[in-house]
Amino acid sequence: MGTVYVTQDDAFVGKIDERLHVKFDKKTILDVPLIKIDGVVILGRATISPAAISELLERHIPLTFLTNNGCYLGTLQPEVTKNIFVRKAQWQAIGESAQAIHLVQGFVRGKLKNYRNFLIRRQRENSNLDLSVNVTRLEQAIAPIETTKNINSLRGLEGAGSAAYFACFNQLIRTTEFSFNNRVRRPPTDPVNSLLSFGYSLLRHDIQGAVNIAGFDPYLGYLHCERYGRPSLALDLMEEFRPLIVDAVVLSTLNKQLLTPIDFLTEPLSGAVSLTPEGRKRFLQQYAQKKQSEFKHPVLGRKCSYQEAFELQARLLAKYLMGETEKYPPLVLK
Repeated sequence: MGTVYVTQDDAFVGKIDERLHVKFDKKTILDVPLIKIDGVVILGRATISPAAISELLERHIPLTFLTNNGCYLGTLQPEVTKNIFVRKAQWQAIGESAQAIHLVQGFVRGKLKNYRNFLIRRQRENSNLDLSVNVTRLEQAIAPIETTKNINSLRGLEGAGSAAYFACFNQLIRTTEFSFNNRVRRPPTDPVNSLLSFGYSLLRHDIQGAVNIAGFDPYLGYLHCERYGRPSLALDLMEEFRPLIVDAVVLSTLNKQLLTPIDFLTEPLSGAVSLTPEGRKRFLQQYAQKKQSEFKHPVLGRKCSYQEAFELQARLLAKYLMGETEKYPPLVLK
């Protein structure tokens, strides 16, 4: 089952025996064994019982609250793991240490290489696409990563690579009903940006859960600066997964016409665009399916799902900080 998404406003989430039970208008809309759940996300205005909250905490299942349009509100986490040594190593590496620089190099390299490979794959699949200029710009951003020993400079390379990638994102959309000009975040003012932001919010929930399982403090990162209330380490680890999961799901959903313009709403005052309840359900289905799809992990040499890979990468990160491995290997797929 993986993550349970509760999207119905005014639903009631409760616990019956060993099962999570969701009701709306006196009807059961979801009933799933708790043993099959590794996360719960509530989108919008639902109520959850104290008994259900207690059970989730006891089972170490994170509970995340998002707004209807995917803005992050907060997460209720179980007690942090007792492995103080992981957090000690995490704190000792803070700043411009050799370990921090190595990790930022890895996060940036993983993200930009996945961007590059993503574009090359799309160009191979569609002979009408010419993304060579953008691929070259990405390679120019990737090339100096290994010799760059300053974190702010590495952030600059990440920004340059991301700009090259999103400059051709519109060419990857194969339907005339949608278009993409540039990345707009707060708030997203078009359907494509709305899907990207929503997907990244879901990914943040998944990565933050993995970071907590591995024993980290999610708020202390290396690529992302410390900011009150921001889980910087979860955002760091997210980078390599963005194109692999969210961008792939957004493009697949649009290109297969699983969503149409009528599945989006625009707020009159702010101009913010969000999915309708029905559109949100369809997108969540695609995201959940993608997380369960399998691939061969390039480092471990075995098949795993993306859901498993979240925790695997967090544990590889812990091994590096604890001195058990010489390098942190970002997840890069061809």
